[in-house]
Amino acid sequence: MIRLEKRPSPSRFWQYGTPVLAVVLTMIAGGVMFALLGKNPFEAIRTIFWDPLFHEQFASYSRPQLLVKAGPLILIAVGLSLGFRAGIWNIGAEGQYIMGAICGAGVGLALYPLENRLIFPAMILAGAFGGWAWAMIPAVLKTRFNTNEILVSLLLVYVAQNVLASMAIGLMRNPDGGGFPGSRNLAKFVSSANPELISGTGMHWGVVAAFMAVIAAQILFQRHLLGFQVKVTGQAPRAARFAGVIPARLIWLCMGISGALAGLAGLFEVTGPAGQISIDFNVGYGFTAIIVAFLGRLNPVGILLAGLLMALTYIGGELSQLMMGLPAAAIQAFQGMLLFFLLAVDLLTNFRIRFGAQREVG
Repeated sequence: MIRLEKRPSPSRFWQYGTPVLAVVLTMIAGGVMFALLGKNPFEAIRTIFWDPLFHEQFASYSRPQLLVKAGPLILIAVGLSLGFRAGIWNIGAEGQYIMGAICGAGVGLALYPLENRLIFPAMILAGAFGGWAWAMIPAVLKTRFNTNEILVSLLLVYVAQNVLASMAIGLMRNPDGGGFPGSRNLAKFVSSANPELISGTGMHWGVVAAFMAVIAAQILFQRHLLGFQVKVTGQAPRAARFAGVIPARLIWLCMGISGALAGLAGLFEVTGPAGQISIDFNVGYGFTAIIVAFLGRLNPVGILLAGLLMALTYIGGELSQLMMGLPAAAIQAFQGMLLFFLLAVDLLTNFRIRFGAQREVG
């Protein structure tokens, strides 16, 4: 008989060991999946995790892309971790990412063809505001009408996707684009561009913002009163109320910060790697960032490492599709396995696995 025995206190070893175990189990299960698809599992795993960094033919392109892909994942995940620690579940970061991109790009397109150094900062503020405003919808509904923030924030993603499609074929469509959907290319204009800061590294302002967010979150969780309130609220909500924490205010704050950071990620993406508002602008960063947040144990430094790892699966996944003919759905399933196994093995933090019948006392 296999049974679970509650630990007296959470295991510190498994708290940090479960992400590593989840990655190993994902590789094993992913290898089985690739073998069932008729591909060499060892070659597939090597192509995903090794070749983008160390293969002579691909490394020169893939290494800079690592920061490009990791930047928005880290930025969004840091914001999500703030709410997740407090038991506030913002699942709609993808929608906030989209709305941040739309609002930020809207400022740049409205001022076209004006060239001014203040345009890009204004776009940054607009992007943060767009994500914040979209996140405040489930926050206000939660505090005023006790709605479920998971459902509301998730459903708003689909609303944002429709707004994005409407903008790409309507208000923001490039008048010189021959009728094709999509806005002007913001990366071509000096005032609205988010270029590579150090040639050949992939470092742009979005990556800088992600690193700054990691540092700020680490200080907040370790040294600031808000970090203490977030931690107490997540672990003991009743005790938090006795300590003077106002739940509604904390919900607004956590949802607002996570929405603003997601909006910034969208703005930096639309002014840099993506370059324009298009129907398929969103690529799932908001959902993947949830995996990154939990893989990093809701710790800013852990999120930094998890974001780089997840970015590697993006790049390696694209490479495996090109070199081995793996379907995109298989790569998405492989990434999803990571969250599945992480949640599955996470029980080892609070439980021991015991074998044999339970002894009766007395």
